[in-house]
Amino acid sequence: MTEEFEMTDIGLMAYYLGVEVKQRKDGVFITQEHYAKEIPKKFKMEDCKPINTPVECGIKLSKNDKEEKVNPTLYKSLVGSLRYLTCTRPDILYATGLVSRYMENPTTTHVKAAKRIL
Repeated sequence: MTEEFEMTDIGLMAYYLGVEVKQRKDGVFITQEHYAKEIPKKFKMEDCKPINTPVECGIKLSKNDKEEKVNPTLYKSLVGSLRYLTCTRPDILYATGLVSRYMENPTTTHVKAAKRIL
């Protein structure tokens, strides 16, 4: 391609769109470690306690929840950040898909479920 097009070699890819790429002899590995550490800071949850499961067992979320309504823009930002993180974290995929269903009219229950994933 360098014979046909003018280009420069800038080396191996290390970081692209929030995804860290590590190329070694035994394979190519991708991670979003830096991005994952920034999400709790963005939503003021740096001091939260870790939990083993991303979703509470047997939780029943509903669109017609009678809880207090929350800012949909903030909720969409939180869920969007989690959805982007699922590129390298399939373990949170189900839980993130679950909270993604309630972006139109989120309540405090939905926010609690989304924050649990963090």
